[in-house]
Amino acid sequence: MPELAPELLAPVGNWRHLEMAIAYGADAVYAGPPRYSLRVRNNSFRDAKALAEAIQRTHAHGRRFYLVLNIAPHNDKIRSAMRDLEPLIAAGPDALIMSDPGLIMLVRESWPEMPIHLSVQANAVNWATLEFWRRQGLERVILSRELSLDEIEGVREKVPGMELEVFVHGALCMAYSGRCLLSGYMNHRDANQGACTNACRWSYTPKPSTHDSSGDLIPVHQEENERSLLVEEAGRPGESVPMHEDEHGTYIMNSKDLRAVQHVERLCRMGVDSLKIEGRTKSPYYVARTVQVYRRAIDNAMAGKAFDQTLMDELEALSNRGYTEGFLRRHPPAEYQRYESGTSLLGSRQWVGEVLSEAQGWLCIDVKNRFERGDWLELMTPSGNHWFQPQTLLSERNREPVAAAPGSGHQVWIPTPIAGFVPKTALLTRSLV
Repeated sequence: MPELAPELLAPVGNWRHLEMAIAYGADAVYAGPPRYSLRVRNNSFRDAKALAEAIQRTHAHGRRFYLVLNIAPHNDKIRSAMRDLEPLIAAGPDALIMSDPGLIMLVRESWPEMPIHLSVQANAVNWATLEFWRRQGLERVILSRELSLDEIEGVREKVPGMELEVFVHGALCMAYSGRCLLSGYMNHRDANQGACTNACRWSYTPKPSTHDSSGDLIPVHQEENERSLLVEEAGRPGESVPMHEDEHGTYIMNSKDLRAVQHVERLCRMGVDSLKIEGRTKSPYYVARTVQVYRRAIDNAMAGKAFDQTLMDELEALSNRGYTEGFLRRHPPAEYQRYESGTSLLGSRQWVGEVLSEAQGWLCIDVKNRFERGDWLELMTPSGNHWFQPQTLLSERNREPVAAAPGSGHQVWIPTPIAGFVPKTALLTRSLV
C-alpha cells in the first residue's frame, strides 16, 4: 500500500455543499463558473467574486479547490475566455480542470505556472494519451469512466509521473464520459456547453410508426412497423422522436448510478491519486453521505482493514437509479442498464431535516420532508451517526407538542439523542425500512 492516501474529491454546486464536503472529510472540492464548467443549472458560483470566496473558505480549512473549466468551447467562448479567466485564476485555485486542447494552450501561454488537470470530458483511455498530456505539462488526468480496474492499473504502471483521478460514485452518462448530443437534439440545450437536461433519464413510451411521403417517421394508431418506433416523453405529450431497432436491438439510454466503494482498497493499492464523487447538482445530504462513506472506506483501506460491507448499505440510504460498478469489472452491459424502470429508487432512508440550532438538550430542525413522532430517525454528524426514536416533537413557534413535522417550510424541535455540541452540518434522516 502506498504511504499516501488518495485524495477524496467532492462536488460543490452551492455553499451548503461546500460546508458539508469540508465537515464530512473531503480533502478537496471542485466547482466552476456556469459559462465554462458544464453546470449552467443549479450553480451558486456564478461569478468571480463568489468563486474567490469559495476558494478562500476552502483554503482556510486546509483543503484544496479545483476550478472546473471543462466545456467544449465554440469561438465566442474562446474570445471571452482569457478576459473572464483572469480574475478566477487570480483567486488562487489549486488547479484548473480543463478538456479543450486549444483553451489549455491559451491558458498555459498566459499562466504557465498554473497546474492543469485533464477533464474526464477529454476521454483519456490509454497510457499514450497520458504520456502526451504529461509532455504538455499537465499534472493530472481524470480517467474516462469506461476503463476497467486492470486498465487503470496498466496506465498507472506505464506513466508513473502522471497523477490519476478516478470517479468512484455518481451518475453515469449514456455517452462516452459525457460527450452527449441527446439533450441538444431533444431540447436544443447542449450538454457540452453545460446545459444538459438529462434527457436520457426521462420516461419514454414506444409508439408504432410508419413513413410519410417524405420519408419521415410519423405515429400511427395501429402497429404497421415493428422495427421503427417513435417514443414520447411523459412530460411532453404529442412530441415524439424516432427510436430505431436494428440487428443489435433497441438503444436503451438510462444507466444505473456508479458505486465503487467496494473497489477503494484496490484503487488505493495501485496508487490512484484522487477518488472523485460526481454530483454538483445533488442535495447537501448526498454530498454529506457520500463523503462520509468514502472517507471511511479510504481510511479503512490505508489502515489495512478488511472492507466493511455496511458501507454499501450506507450508500443504499441515498435515492439512486440502482447501482452498478460501471466498467470497473467487465460484466455484461445488460447488468448496468435499467431496461424496465428508469425512475429513481428512494433508498432506505429519506433526508428529512437540517439542524439549525441547539438549546438545552433540544435541536431545532429545518424540515425537508415529513416525519412523525416515534419514527426511527438518524442524526448524521461528521463525528458519527446516531439512531433514535423521538417521542416528543415541539412546534418551533410556541414549543407546543405536535404529532408530525409536516414538511418543507416548517421547523420543529426534537430532543437531542447525543450529549455535547451538535454542529449545524448535522442532518436528519428517516428510516424507510
